[in-house]
Amino acid sequence: MASLTLYPEEERLVGANRTVFNLYLITAMALFVVIMSVGLTMRLTQATWFKLPPNLFYEFLSLHGAGMLGTMSLATTAAMWFFVRKYMKLHMWAFVTNYVLFMMGVVAILLSIFVGHYGALWTFLYPLPVQGMGLWSGQWSALFMLGYLFIGVGQLLFYLDVAMGMTARYGNLAKAMGMQWLFSGTVDPDHPKAVVAGAGVLIANSIGILTGSVALVMCLINVFYPEFKLDPLVIKNLIYWFGHMYANATIYMGVIAVYELLPRYTRKPYHIGRPFIWAWVVTATYVVVVFPHHLLMDYAQPRWLSVTGQIASWVGGFPVFLVTAFGALANLYHSNIRWNMPSRLLVLSMFGWAAGVVPAILDGTIRVNLVMHNTQWVPGHFHFYMLLGVMAMVLALMYHVSGSLRQAPPNAAMDKLGFPVFFVGGLIFVFGFLAGGHASVPRRMATHMVEAWTVTDKVGAVGGTLVVLAMIYFAFRLSAGLLARPVDGSGNVGSANAAG
Repeated sequence: MASLTLYPEEERLVGANRTVFNLYLITAMALFVVIMSVGLTMRLTQATWFKLPPNLFYEFLSLHGAGMLGTMSLATTAAMWFFVRKYMKLHMWAFVTNYVLFMMGVVAILLSIFVGHYGALWTFLYPLPVQGMGLWSGQWSALFMLGYLFIGVGQLLFYLDVAMGMTARYGNLAKAMGMQWLFSGTVDPDHPKAVVAGAGVLIANSIGILTGSVALVMCLINVFYPEFKLDPLVIKNLIYWFGHMYANATIYMGVIAVYELLPRYTRKPYHIGRPFIWAWVVTATYVVVVFPHHLLMDYAQPRWLSVTGQIASWVGGFPVFLVTAFGALANLYHSNIRWNMPSRLLVLSMFGWAAGVVPAILDGTIRVNLVMHNTQWVPGHFHFYMLLGVMAMVLALMYHVSGSLRQAPPNAAMDKLGFPVFFVGGLIFVFGFLAGGHASVPRRMATHMVEAWTVTDKVGAVGGTLVVLAMIYFAFRLSAGLLARPVDGSGNVGSANAAG
C-alpha cells in the first residue's frame, strides 16, 4: 500500500540518483517548451497568423510528433524509476544508458530534420521516407529511423533492468503483477500498485518496441538496398502496433505517480484488491491487440484484424481507467485533501485522462472513424489526455519532489496563477482541435484554404499560446526547484553531500 507519509525517507534522492533524475526531468521540461513552441507555430500558420513554407511545416510536424511522445516517455520513465526503485534493486547503469541513448536519438532526429530536411512525419510510412521528391534523401530518413532505434534500445535496457529487479524480488513478472491472486487467495494489501502497473507496462511496451525495431530495421535495409521490397500494409501494421503501445505505456508509467502520491495528499489509503489486479492484467493484454483501430480505413486490412481492433477499443481500454478513476474518486471522498500544486495537478490529470478517453473511443468506432479519422478530431483526443492528463502527472511529480527538498509542498502565488493558465489554455487548445474535427477540418495540412476552417485554428492558437506561456513558467520554476539545496525537517539547509 502506498505510504501516507508525505516525504518518506526511502524516496530521498542523493548523489548520482539525484543528478540523473534531475537530468531526465529538466531535459524533458526544456524539450517540452521547444517542441510545444514548434506545435504552436504550426497552429498559428493554420490560423493564418504566421506563415511557414509547407516543406518547413512538415519538418516541424515530424519533429513535434516524434519529439513530444518521446519526451513524454522520458519524463514518465523517470516517474516509474523514482517509485519502483523503492521496492526492488535497480541498477544506475541502465537508467543512465537509457538517458544517453535517448539524447543520441534526439540528436539524430534533429539532424535529419533540420539539416537533411526530413518531413515524412513520425510514422516513417513506407515508401514515403525513401521518396523525398527532392526535399530529402534516403540517407537522412535512415538517420531519423536510427534515432528511433537509439531511443527504443535505451528503453528496452531500462525495462530489462526493471524486469530483473522484479524477478529477483517477486520470483517472476506474473507474481509482480499479482496474478497469483486473480482467482483466489487474499490480496496482500502492501503489494505495491506501482509494481503491478510497472510490470504490465514493461511486458506490453517491450513487445511494442521490439515490433517497431523490426519495422525500422526492414525500412533501413530498404533505404540502402532498394531491391529489398517491403509490403506497405505489413510495415504499416508493425509501425502502428509499436506506436500505439508506446503511447499507452507513456500514460501508464505516469499513472504510477497518481497511485503513489494521491494518498499522501488525501491522507487516506489507496487500497489494492482483486479488481485492480484484473484491470491491469486485462489492460496489458488489450494494449497489445487494440492497434488495428488505427487502420480501420485500410480497405486491404484483413477483416478479422479490424474486428479485433473494434472490439478491443470498446472493451479493453476501460478496466484500468475505471479502477484508477474510481480509486482516485474514492480516495478524494471525505478526504480532507491538502490542496496545493501537486494535488491540484494530480486531480487535473485524472480529469484529462478521463475526458480524453471519450473522443478516443468514439474515433475507435468504425462508423465514426470513417468520417472523423482524417480530421482534427484525432489530434484533439490525444492532445487531451497527453496534455491535460499525462503532462499534469509529470508536473505533479516535479512539484512533489521539489517540495520534498523544502519539506513543504510548493504553493506560491505564481503557481496558483500558472495552474489555471495551463488548465484553461489546454481546454481551449484541445477543443479547438475537437471542434475542427466536428466541422471536418482535415489534419496534417500546412494550409487551410477554406476560410471557415481557420476559425477553429485561431481558437486553438489562442489556447496553445496560453499553454506555452504556462510551460515556460513551469520549466524555470521546477528546474530551479529540483536543483535547490535540500533542508531538513527543522528548516536547516542540508549538506552539499546530502544535496547530491
